[in-house]
Order: sequence, then C-alpha cells, then structure tokens
Amino acid sequence: MPDRKAKPRSSRSQTTDWSPVADWYDQLVGETGSEYHREVVLPGVLRLLAPQAGQSILDVASGQGVLARLLAAKGVRVTALDASRDLIQLGRDRAKTSSPEPRPPNLEPSIEFRVADARELDFLPENHFDSAACVLAIQNIHPIQPVFTGIARSLKPNGRLVIAMMHPHFRGHKETSWGWDTEQKIQYRRVDRYLVPRKSPIVAHPGHKTGAGGAGGAEGAGGEYTWSFHKPLEMYVRSLRNAGLLVDALEEWASHKTSTSGPRAPAENAARKEIPMFMALRAVKPAAAGVEG
Repeated sequence: MPDRKAKPRSSRSQTTDWSPVADWYDQLVGETGSEYHREVVLPGVLRLLAPQAGQSILDVASGQGVLARLLAAKGVRVTALDASRDLIQLGRDRAKTSSPEPRPPNLEPSIEFRVADARELDFLPENHFDSAACVLAIQNIHPIQPVFTGIARSLKPNGRLVIAMMHPHFRGHKETSWGWDTEQKIQYRRVDRYLVPRKSPIVAHPGHKTGAGGAGGAEGAGGEYTWSFHKPLEMYVRSLRNAGLLVDALEEWASHKTSTSGPRAPAENAARKEIPMFMALRAVKPAAAGVEG
C-alpha cells in the first residue's frame, strides 16, 4: 500500500536514521549483506526466526532490505520499515532487480517497504505478524520502550521478536577496547563503563573526520554523524517484559574472523572466540493475556 502522509518528527528524541550516508551504506551492505551480515548475523537471525513460507514478518529498521530480501526468497510476506526515506527507496529498487536463492514453488516474494519511525508503530494492524526482527539497529534508537510495545501489539499470539545488536557488554562505543598483556601474552577486552545508559555520537562514514565545530562538523566537511545509545542488558529485558514479551532465547555470537600471521595471532583468535561481538535476544508474545508493565 502507498505510504501514508508522514507524521511530524517525534519530539521525544532526535531522529537517528542513516539518510545522510544512504548510498555509502547501500554499497557496504549490498545485495546479500556485509561480511559480518553474511557470516554471523543473518544466519543467526534466520535460525532464531525460523521463518515459514506464507508467514507475515515485520522487519523494523530494515535499512535497504537485506533481511527482507532473504525472507521474501523463502516465500515470506515482509513489511519492511525504516525512518530513512532514502534507504527505503534503495530497498524498493533492489527488490525489483534482485535474484535471490530459489523460492518455494507458487510463492512470489512480497516486500512492502514503508517509511516509518520505529517508535511510532500504531498504524500497523494488531495481532497481524507471525514474527518480527530488528537487526543491528536497536542501539541507534531511543527510547526503546515504544519500539517493543508497538511490535508486541502487532504480533500474533505466540509471535516472536528477534533482536540482533552489537554486544552491549563488550562493544560499547568508545567505552570498550582491545588491550594486550605483555607479560601473559594475552589479548583482553577492556570495559570502562557499562551500567549507566548513555549516548555517543558516531561518524556515519568511516574515514571522514568531524569538523572543528564539534560532533558532526560543518556541513559538507564529511562529518555526518548519528547517535549510538548504550543500555545495559537488563534494560532490554525489562523493556521487552513491559511490552508483554517474554525472552526465551539469548545468544552471543563471536566474530568469524581469524588471524593467520604474526606473533599475536593465537592470542587474537582465542580472544575472538571468548569475547562475543554480537548478542541476540528472542522474545515471544504469550498466547494468554499480556504481562503488565
């Protein structure tokens, strides 16, 4: 269906979509995802979602539709939402020309792309979707409670939501880093802050510096930026519970990369296996009455 007239921007928080770097992001992700998408994130998300042909699945903060295309190739009807009008248009363009893996017979792919703020999902039909996903985007959205509440409302009873994110314990923006212990010859992950929620500006285009005037820099100086909102794990679980969703799976995914040379390679590989890069949560909408917040 065509997009409804856009609502005014929510005043409760700044919008953090990726429109300023939509073309760069589209080139990075491409048709089948970045390397991390292909090797780690998307296989894990699909396993937790367990999509079935004929189902309806909601893809929240879908970007240019890399997950949506994979689901459509499996005969799923997908509703893909993103706050970036530019990324939604790129998703529509790619859906017209993509040639994904063979799909089930007699089932054509179906993706409805819509521009929408993930915090304002009241327009979605109630008890409609079999599942929902939010992939590598929840940490760019604040607040998260209306996101989960809106998704829960739109899910059928027993519907599931899968969220994949950078691991909040070990991958906090600017507050965690790799370190090297010279005596023990081990690589470790340093965590400077964790429990206190915070936001950090992140330059949206790697290699471009912010301007001298502060985060974001001067217009045209290659300083486009967005926000990363750190929250401890307990806040995600609490917000899901307050939305009436019950967590039934938590997975921690390590990087797939391997160091093959250099004196530190064994320690680097051991650290990668021990310290996860991503975390996934799956939550289910109970068939009975929802849980009160």
